[in-house]
Amino acid sequence: MKSYKRYLGIFTGVALTLALVACGPKESSGDDKGAKDAPKSKELVVWEDIEKSPGIKDAIAKFEEEHDVTVKIVEKPYAKQIEDLRLDGPAGTGPDVLTMAGDQIGTAVTEGLIKDLNIADDVTSIYTDAAMQSQTIDGKIYGLPKAVETTILYYNKDLISEEELPETLEDWYEYSKEVTDGKKFGFLALFDQIYYAQSVMGGYDGYIFGTDESGNYDPTDIGINSDGAKEGAKLIEKFYQDKLFPAGIVGEQGINVLESLFTEGKAAAIISGPWNLEPFTKAGIDYGVTKLPALANGENMSAFVGVKSYNVSSYSKNAELAQELVTFLSNEENSRTRYEITQEVPAVQALADDPVVTESPAAQAVAEQSIFSELTPNIPEMNEVWTPVDAALQTIATGKAKPEEALDQAAETIKGQIAAKHGEK
Repeated sequence: MKSYKRYLGIFTGVALTLALVACGPKESSGDDKGAKDAPKSKELVVWEDIEKSPGIKDAIAKFEEEHDVTVKIVEKPYAKQIEDLRLDGPAGTGPDVLTMAGDQIGTAVTEGLIKDLNIADDVTSIYTDAAMQSQTIDGKIYGLPKAVETTILYYNKDLISEEELPETLEDWYEYSKEVTDGKKFGFLALFDQIYYAQSVMGGYDGYIFGTDESGNYDPTDIGINSDGAKEGAKLIEKFYQDKLFPAGIVGEQGINVLESLFTEGKAAAIISGPWNLEPFTKAGIDYGVTKLPALANGENMSAFVGVKSYNVSSYSKNAELAQELVTFLSNEENSRTRYEITQEVPAVQALADDPVVTESPAAQAVAEQSIFSELTPNIPEMNEVWTPVDAALQTIATGKAKPEEALDQAAETIKGQIAAKHGEK
């Protein structure tokens, strides 16, 4: 069954929606035994993303004071926290609260790594529907969203002005043919990876998994080799065939090469995400940001919407208090403060018209792109998609296979891996 594509207006319109305070036992009246027997305050451990703890510093201090608890913050790459939880959780050295990517929720639930939360409707209603959808499995809520992101287009103002920006990806292809000389390039993207290539394939109605009548992902309906996906892949192929992309941006080191070419002023435009706002600024690049280009078929390039969340570990010995902390860190006030410090776009609807958000070009670019974007599937079967499709796209990029055969092979590999690892669905 061919399903509908999940376009998401994540934000209304185009607007967007360590300090450790030790709270020890109370002082005794001189009775040493009383001091020893006095109850000790609880401790919570929070795994936060790298360099993001300043965004919750003040909120943590306030929570500690109000709840007579010590909160320890440990920074870890958020995409890898689930891996550490598998070992540290059972060992008793894991967190009470962790940060996760929305597409990992299904896997974490299946493995019993995170707890379902008892969150009232008046709390969940403050977030965008799509952001909450990423935290929901079979009607149960497993976290609260703290940030959303999509890929956007960065352009070097010293090489191309906003008025000169090509409107479609096909126009960028023609522009690149004019300016690319092997040392300087026009438009660049990591189209050998599905995370980026889906922005083209999705714009031509390619999809990862279809959905059933209830909107749940159907892992038996794989659209990576649909006609639309193949049409998008043929357009991607042209950039490599005509050497508009340097060979160095294919493979594991591709991201480093792409970012270096942009920061060195050798690429007019690239596709990347909000995570590069600060690095590119520090590099001294006078850049602009905007949504991804349109396509010749009249559709806009799509993008995966990534949702970062706070979740409670199943191994937490203070799960109820940990849930309170998740709710507190994700509320409107603390989400706004966190955005001001980290520049990670919040998922709270009430911030749609807040000047601190609306005056940011990057936030607006994410907001506008989100209208054309889709959630990264959060079911466990998504784990079987990344490697086969990336491998297929790399054979297309290097000219070792045509889009039709490469994507057909990827689809068969995905089906086989789903059957082997997840059983027949």
